[in-house]
Amino acid sequence: MIESQYLAENHKLIESLKRIPSLEKFRNHELRLLLQKSKIRKYRPGERIIKEGNTGSWIYILVYGKVDIVKDGRIIATTDRRGELIGEISAVDGAVRSASVVTTEETVCLATDTRQVQRLSGDDRLAFGYILYRVFAETLAERLRITTEELIRRQRRFQWPDWL
Repeated sequence: MIESQYLAENHKLIESLKRIPSLEKFRNHELRLLLQKSKIRKYRPGERIIKEGNTGSWIYILVYGKVDIVKDGRIIATTDRRGELIGEISAVDGAVRSASVVTTEETVCLATDTRQVQRLSGDDRLAFGYILYRVFAETLAERLRITTEELIRRQRRFQWPDWL
């Protein structure tokens, strides 16, 4: 993995972030704050971003690349969707990582340590917390919607007998 230092304000980078679906709704000053508290991490194919069972407060926004989500040694999902949030569940509830995330091609992520929220005060704390939790909420809502649709599809395939 190659990692940047914490990012300085950069107009070009902010414009690039605005093209990521999960970040497009935020204003420039909010994205500047996110950048100030984030790093860019570049991974080679086959590198692990997150290890199942470990703890961690870092979340990752997929800038480009492709990753496998691995649970108990089995690939349960693959994503290359720009703006995909990775590692958010553990960051929200403080539990151990529920799955590993492994790159399948060169991958770049915007990495943010969610503990940064506690280190801020006043408006900065509110703004940074708002950004993180808005992205969390949108991501979790979308995943819940997909899971619900899959559950309904599976229930339709499995018809319960009338006598139950």
